Amino acid sequence: MREMVEEKVEEVHVDLGDRSYDILIGPGTQARIGERLRSLGLGGKVCVVSSPPIYDLFGRKVLDSLTAAGFDVSVEQVPDGEGAKSLRTAEHLYDRALATGLDRTSTFVALGGGVAGDLAGFVAATFMRGVPFVQVPTTLLSMVDSSVGGKVAVNHPRGKNMIGAFHQPRAVFIDTGALATLPRRDFLAGVAEIIRYGAACDADFFRYLEENMEALLAGDEDVLRQAISTSCATKAGIVAADEKETSGLRSTLNYGHTFAHAIEAVSGYGRFRHGEAVAIGMVWAARLASRMGICGEEDVRRQVALIEKAGLPTTVNDLDPEELIASMATDKKAEGGKIRFVLTEKVGSVNIYTDIAHEMLVGILSRG
Repeated sequence: MREMVEEKVEEVHVDLGDRSYDILIGPGTQARIGERLRSLGLGGKVCVVSSPPIYDLFGRKVLDSLTAAGFDVSVEQVPDGEGAKSLRTAEHLYDRALATGLDRTSTFVALGGGVAGDLAGFVAATFMRGVPFVQVPTTLLSMVDSSVGGKVAVNHPRGKNMIGAFHQPRAVFIDTGALATLPRRDFLAGVAEIIRYGAACDADFFRYLEENMEALLAGDEDVLRQAISTSCATKAGIVAADEKETSGLRSTLNYGHTFAHAIEAVSGYGRFRHGEAVAIGMVWAARLASRMGICGEEDVRRQVALIEKAGLPTTVNDLDPEELIASMATDKKAEGGKIRFVLTEKVGSVNIYTDIAHEMLVGILSRG
């Protein structure tokens, strides 16, 4: 459910019973963190987890808001990048939490992109068997994806996000003003995840993106807020219905991701932004669906055209198809040794398929 709580700030409710929470979307929401957390009745101690470049940009605003509301705040800065999502970094945060006197009523605040959110959320889920945490995403990708839904994790040398939990935040603060500082490449990576919601879940939203992509790329405030709030509302509805992926509904959000995770792993983490890999993954998934005869060519064309219009990659030609397939087979979303593919049957509607012929996969991946 979406509600405009005041001018230019929209609120999306994630309905999970006694674990429900709200997502605030709009400019200036970072400055409201203290008062909102106080209204939730959270304990007096707060630990803000961030990385140096992000904290330099937004830390003072968040810290001032929390201290003005009477919270006792400590700050822990971790290295930037996927390397920080490790058990070693988590152990460091446990040590610091104990040293600063955090207890079961204390709250972790994740300030940053998906790495900060996943890491701080994982620590919150496991510290003293689970304490509250709050998401303050600063990248477009984390705003529309990882900050919502309660998936938290750290990486293992054999796979990304292999050690994790479901631990819902108490609130999410999406300050659209933060996007003004985001590098263009990172902004576009977030746009890929927005396109994913339309392609997989909402044909009307996909059409809206086709009609408003130029304005979105130009940073039009109303279009940007609409795109973020629709994405968050879509994910909120799916999470409310299938929080822990028991019915298969939540798996529909993995459109493009089976291919994307393989692209990231085989190319070496860092060559592609996650959203760039998802963009390529959606193109491959659409073409595979067409090859299987379950999706019409016009629906494939529209997806490829919108991804291209967004300035995102649609192909990579120098990765070994056999390596990609082997990587997909070990992905945490594989079941019983079978690769699970989320494929569009038409724009806005997907289904899950397994037992796809090896030769067909090689043909799609060889095309690049």
